[in-house]
Parts: sequence; C-alpha cells; structure tokens
Amino acid sequence: MSKKTLHITNGGVLTEYLTKLDFEGDMLTWHEMLCVGPTTKEIDNDNFFSIRKNFIESTYNIPYKAEVFKKELDKLAELESYEEVILWFEYDLFCHINMIAAISLLKQKKCQLPIYLVNCGKIEGEKQLKGFGELTPEQIQLNYENRIQLNVDDIAFAQKAWRIYCENDHNLLKELIVRPSNYIYMSNCLKAHMKRFPDTRSGLNMMEYNLLKLINEYKIKDRHHLLGYGLHYQGYYGYGDIQIKRIIDNISIFYDEKEEQLTLNRNGHLALEHQKNFFEEMKSDFQFGGVKKSDFQYLKTESKLVNTIK
Repeated sequence: MSKKTLHITNGGVLTEYLTKLDFEGDMLTWHEMLCVGPTTKEIDNDNFFSIRKNFIESTYNIPYKAEVFKKELDKLAELESYEEVILWFEYDLFCHINMIAAISLLKQKKCQLPIYLVNCGKIEGEKQLKGFGELTPEQIQLNYENRIQLNVDDIAFAQKAWRIYCENDHNLLKELIVRPSNYIYMSNCLKAHMKRFPDTRSGLNMMEYNLLKLINEYKIKDRHHLLGYGLHYQGYYGYGDIQIKRIIDNISIFYDEKEEQLTLNRNGHLALEHQKNFFEEMKSDFQFGGVKKSDFQYLKTESKLVNTIK
C-alpha cells in the first residue's frame, strides 16, 4: 500500500501536469509570488491576506484571489492524515521564496512529517536550466525518484531565511549564502536577491541594469519585445510577465521609443557605464518582504548590502 502523500506545487500548471501523470496523493497549489511585496512571518491569517491583497491589486492591477489560496491552505488542517509532504519548487528566486514560506508554514502548523524536495533546474547534457513545465514525463519521474528528504538543518535553514526575509535587515542573508544545505540552488537565489537592491554605482538593481544591456546589445522593437528578452535572459529570478513588464515601465527614463526600435538615451548610457547614480530617480516604496528596496544598496566590491544614508 502506497503512502498517503501531500504534494505542494509551485503553481496550477504543475498541479495539472502531475495530475495528468497520475501522481498519487493530494495536491496543494501554492498561489502566491512572495518574492515581491510585503510579507509577514505568519502566513495563514487575515493580516497576511490583507497585506498581500493590497499589494498585488495596487501594484499589478490584477485581482488577488485570497479565497482560492485559503482553500488550498485549508488542506494543511489535516496534516495528520498524511505520511509525507513533497515540495515541487524550481531553481529560481521566485520559487525559492515561496518554498521557504511553505516550509515555515508547515512548521507553524506543527508538521512532524518527513518533507521531501523535488529539485528542478539542471538537466544532464543540457546547458539551460529548465522548469518543470519544460520537462518530459520521463524527466519529471526521474526528478521525483531523486527527491531529497530535508533534514533538521535544512528545515531550520528555511525557517531562518523566511524570518530574515520578513524582517528589515536582508544583509543577514549573506551568512546563509555560504551555509551548506540540500537546497542546491539556494546560494545562487540569495545572491540574486541581494542584487535586487540598487547598485551603489548606478542606483539600478541587476534586473533593471540587465534590461538596459539588452536594449543596448539587441535590436529591440518595443516594450513587448523587450519583455520576451527579459523573460529569457533573467537568470535565477524566475519573474513572470507582470513583474518584468512593471520593471520595463519603471526604467522608461533610460530609453527612447522610436519607430520599430527602443534605444538608450543619454541617461541610459550613463547608467550602463556607471557614470551617474540614479538612485533618487529610481527611489520607491517597493518592498521585498520586510524591507523597502531603497533601504539598502548593493556594494559589488564586497558582495553585500549597505544601509542607505537618509
């Protein structure tokens, strides 16, 4: 007799895929993108849903379906009926922030079950990292068979990372970058997160800077064309359309939109060459967890965050 399993997936697409592949067990779909916006350490409560609803709807102009997510989280009320939990999260920052939140929530719910992680990213013989949706059924099955049981230290790692992320000093994450764990992509994701803060030289973060590089290096027709390039060349961020579109709109002071092509203007070239700091022009109240993006700046020479002098 097979174990009764609770699968926690990174989204509806994967839930449908696993269901079609006849994976046994119940599916809990994680309907959130906690890598952007304010967060709270305690997840499954009215305060969390209120904060997230206000952020999502005001920032991205899309409805926040709290009831849909609540219905999924209700499955955690019967953890004692399961024998194991299996996490399905990908290699990127988007997934890793959701993953550490999910693990923290499981422990908030007093979960004593074995927790396994199905890794997804590197494929033998291929250069590009791949998400679950890009894998064949055979590759999905192989990744599942190679799942890793998270140990006590791994669980504590995730809880600490989530706690720091929800607090106001993300420089504390630096210690976790070099801490060994079974999260094989965590170090790269945390490094990528640090670079989401404005660079001390240009005032732009890594994603903003890379989008300007794409405009400079390729013949980009319009914002929609840039969106496609941004999605493809974003590395470990794992952002979706709405997140990258917002960044493209926010850096519009650095490029001109001419017929059939985006071109960098003078500000764009100055930023790209680190000849001028545009921190004040880019300053906003946008948050990553418990901290405002503009509260810290990334010091590349030391690979760390420094407080913004106010």
